[in-house]
Amino acid sequence: MAVTFSDIHTESGLKSLDEYLAGKSYISGDQISKDDIKVYGAVLENPGDAFTNASKWYDSVSSQLASSFPGKAIGVRVGAAAAAPVEAAPAKEAAGDDDDDDLDLFGDETEEDKKAAEEREKAKKGSSKKKESGKSSVLLDVKPWDDETDMVALEKAVRSIEMPGLFWGASKLAPVGYGIKKLQIMLTIIDDLVSVDSLIEERLTVEPCDEYIQSCDIVAFNKI
Repeated sequence: MAVTFSDIHTESGLKSLDEYLAGKSYISGDQISKDDIKVYGAVLENPGDAFTNASKWYDSVSSQLASSFPGKAIGVRVGAAAAAPVEAAPAKEAAGDDDDDDLDLFGDETEEDKKAAEEREKAKKGSSKKKESGKSSVLLDVKPWDDETDMVALEKAVRSIEMPGLFWGASKLAPVGYGIKKLQIMLTIIDDLVSVDSLIEERLTVEPCDEYIQSCDIVAFNKI
């Protein structure tokens, strides 16, 4: 038969709880159960020395709940509104006989809980992703070997270079002297992905581009 604690927020209610807990560690049996959680939620604060058994039980439940909820608590108090009667079922009673409306802090996860957890996980992953680094705008001078170099083929060789974070832009031919022209070309780079020095030394001035390109110079480099 279920045990009922009435007006547990009052002195008479606490006295009834204290007498019930005489010789007991918990409401039902030798381990903490949902019955303890229900009653604990109805007790506004530690009953104190006037109710030794209830006070000892309150501290025991508090310590076990603290280990289950490690977050830092600031401490709150609940107004002393009349509390609804709390029923505690005997330990030997089957769990399936519990009222469906009982407070169950450790019950099965609902669909809403799962959805909320998934959204929190997505938000966490989104915030942990590395932010895209800055971009830079670069102007290069690309010089041919001589006046007989095919400048169309030279520009085609330059633009054939592709890599993540590299974007070729506008270009034009500018005279150098003695009938020789150079290619001036704009490019935009993502700083963490592309090194202009490496682009020149490892891509533009080596095979197959060095068939047309003698040298490259950085004319302008500006952060976007």
